[in-house]
Amino acid sequence: MENVIKDLITLISNDSRPDLRILTLNNILSFSGTTDGLKLITQQDLIDKIITLLSNKERAIKKTSALILVNISAYPDGSRSLLTNADAFTKILIESILDPNSEIADSSCMILSNLTRTSEHLEEIDVRQILTVFVKTNYNTKGQNLYYLGPVLSNLSQSSVVRKQILDKSENMFMKILPFVEFKDSVVKRGGVVGAIRNCCFETEYHDWLLNADIDILPRLLLPLAGNEEFDDVENDKLPLDLQYLPSDKERESDPDIRCMLLEAITQLCTLRRNRKLIRDQNTYIILRELHKWEKDRKALLACENLVDILIRTEEEIGRDNLQDTDIPEDLVTKFEQMDRDFLHDS
Repeated sequence: MENVIKDLITLISNDSRPDLRILTLNNILSFSGTTDGLKLITQQDLIDKIITLLSNKERAIKKTSALILVNISAYPDGSRSLLTNADAFTKILIESILDPNSEIADSSCMILSNLTRTSEHLEEIDVRQILTVFVKTNYNTKGQNLYYLGPVLSNLSQSSVVRKQILDKSENMFMKILPFVEFKDSVVKRGGVVGAIRNCCFETEYHDWLLNADIDILPRLLLPLAGNEEFDDVENDKLPLDLQYLPSDKERESDPDIRCMLLEAITQLCTLRRNRKLIRDQNTYIILRELHKWEKDRKALLACENLVDILIRTEEEIGRDNLQDTDIPEDLVTKFEQMDRDFLHDS
């Protein structure tokens, strides 16, 4: 095995034979597409060498090396190998993403998306740099769309530190990403934004700000969940303006995972009594009622039912201001989790 790895390193290091380097890299790429192949090539010396090829002048060498690293980063052991020198490697990826002339920016986004799935190293990445590129259309001149910055943003927002950076009022970052909740060109980018917004809603201290007139997040979250149902004037008048008298061709968010995250975000915003009242007063229930009739995905259906359960109960029934103040016994947590699993798998 050791000799094979040494031979591969020698072949891809041969500056005088770019054709041989490309042939070898293509073979490594084919190995990287299978679990057994990944185990073979996930050797630190080889990985380190492939990383150096990301800056190679030969376009084919650079692009093939990047694709290999995409596959390696998708594999847990490979991801750990890539993070052996996390600061240096993430710096290479960020530089590629920020370079408007980079031909491997999309691969770099995918690698970074894979590497940030775990909670390690999240705070080492400057989310402001990511957002600088994320919010710009046609930033890259080489046809790289950077859609996978969406999952990167969602992953980074697993960290409370990062969430508070996104929610920092002086930075105005949250307002910049909010319109992408309805980004039609890419479900990957749209889903990443919704994931980040859902994660930000775990920061209860920001709920009042998110729901006030300046941000007005509730209509932004509800609109993708609304269909073309017609309501009477009384019901319409109680809805936020953006949800009143929707056109007959209005369609709901097509992706069930995104619908689920939108519902989870609203559920988090129901943490405090005063915000539950605000959400009820904006007639959220009727949007959820029609969604529940339409919804076929069981995970999204469960998320909808959990939210409706909060909204239809009186505050006397709920019995507390902050829903997070309740300590649920461990045996009941286990029981509820099993009930949810049973619901999701019940045919």
